[in-house]
Amino acid sequence: MKHSLRNVLLLSTLFSLGACASSGPAAPSASAADTTRRPATTSTAPAEDLSKYRPVFAAPKAPAAAPVTAARPVTPTNQVNAQIEQRLRDQAYTNKNVKYAQGFRILAYVGLEKEQAMSIRRSIISRYPEETDYLAYKQPIFRLWVGDYTTRLEAEQALQRIKQLAPKAQLESAQVVLNKTTF
Repeated sequence: MKHSLRNVLLLSTLFSLGACASSGPAAPSASAADTTRRPATTSTAPAEDLSKYRPVFAAPKAPAAAPVTAARPVTPTNQVNAQIEQRLRDQAYTNKNVKYAQGFRILAYVGLEKEQAMSIRRSIISRYPEETDYLAYKQPIFRLWVGDYTTRLEAEQALQRIKQLAPKAQLESAQVVLNKTTF
């Protein structure tokens, strides 16, 4: 009993090792005719030339000096139908009702002194009258914001101008009022 169990285990081990050895990558085998024509080298053999089996097509004939005519422009028809036009009008109406957007303001002053806040405000308004200013007081601090800028680039440019009047000015993200004259 012990010998038959051992033989079965030995036989199954040999079969599994044999199966593992045959599952590896196969090397290209050379036939007897190939070995007589080429010397044995360690490099791989070039692939077989299959160009003789490729189909050959005749080149298309060029037309004989056909007159070149300018193409007439095509005018589109029915490119905007009534439904699309109505939706565009609805969207335009909705956009006119938008009053606020996410943007930037310049925080020109933060402090306890009202007179200093007012003097910075006066100097900014006198130099740049087109700028909108917002003065807020939340006890005991005064805050002065300047401008309504929808892009950071606009806000950075204005900040460089205002830094001359308020050296500690900085940008803040804020909900800004949209100017209705630009629509």
